[in-house]
Amino acid sequence: MKTRSRRWRRRYYDLFSRFYDRFIELHARKDESGTRSFLVQSAGLENIEKQRVLDVCCGTGAVLLAFAGRNCRGNFFGCDFSRGMLRAARQKDPDGRVFFIQANAARLPFADNSFHAVSCSHALYELKGEDRVDALHEMKRVVRNDGVVLIMEHEAPTRPLAGFMFRLRLLAMGSDDARDFMASGLKPFQKVFPAVTLRHSPSGKSKLICCRK
Repeated sequence: MKTRSRRWRRRYYDLFSRFYDRFIELHARKDESGTRSFLVQSAGLENIEKQRVLDVCCGTGAVLLAFAGRNCRGNFFGCDFSRGMLRAARQKDPDGRVFFIQANAARLPFADNSFHAVSCSHALYELKGEDRVDALHEMKRVVRNDGVVLIMEHEAPTRPLAGFMFRLRLLAMGSDDARDFMASGLKPFQKVFPAVTLRHSPSGKSKLICCRK
């Protein structure tokens, strides 16, 4: 049953990849770029010349390309289980600044302590309970001891259209599980990481959970 569900979800995201950027544009409007910049700045990597960054559930690559745009000598990796999402991401990166890899967030194909920063933007709530917990442990495993894991999640949308689209997406993902996770605050992160802090994006539409070993 779990394999069948994962296969369905992959097909859903392969299809959704064709409309994903438009969906984000409708939801975020002018705040999209500012929210990405806020996440990148929060990583605090300005003084690391050869930074290594991983974006988990990278989607069409916007966050990781924002990281890469600030450091031409870094190594940047994005992973997603959807081939459609990765195809769209690679189309945005004709110069090959980023390595896009098909992988399961709950079983990352990277060595321990590999990255200065690991991000996951507006995606963790879409994983199912067990996979979500495993993904958090995997992010903790691959981040350096002096690194940071940055989890960006939605605040509840206030505009009617955005709220409707968001609820529709929750329904497609399994609304009860996603809703419970989003209502649980910092508890899921505090069970995995000893140091967890919360920040809010300038637009107020997203929250950023900063986690350290």
